Amino acid sequence: QVQLVESGGGLVQPGGSLRLSCVASGIGFRFNTMGWYRQAPGKQRELVASMTQGGVQNYANSVKGRSVISRDNAKNTVYLQMTSLQPEDTAIYYCKSGPPTTVWGQGTQVTVSS
Repeated sequence: QVQLVESGGGLVQPGGSLRLSCVASGIGFRFNTMGWYRQAPGKQRELVASMTQGGVQNYANSVKGRSVISRDNAKNTVYLQMTSLQPEDTAIYYCKSGPPTTVWGQGTQVTVSS
């Protein structure tokens, strides 16, 4: 079964941290670019961070320096460690694979609020 399953979202206070996880199945994980996207209410979905199969990372300017994407090919899992979270980071966070195999996860809610 081809799927991506995210976890790790929740409510966090401003300045706090979270680690999101995404477990992939059925996609040939090690051969895929993996990415994290987010969509806030009333806004378009945007890239947060991505990592190619070769380990090249890319970050949105808004999270650069306070987020780290990593992957464990043995566990078919990609992570997003976020620190210094702010209310503007509130969004649904989606995991995405590809290229070459494009699959989206169902999303996990991150809410930053005091």
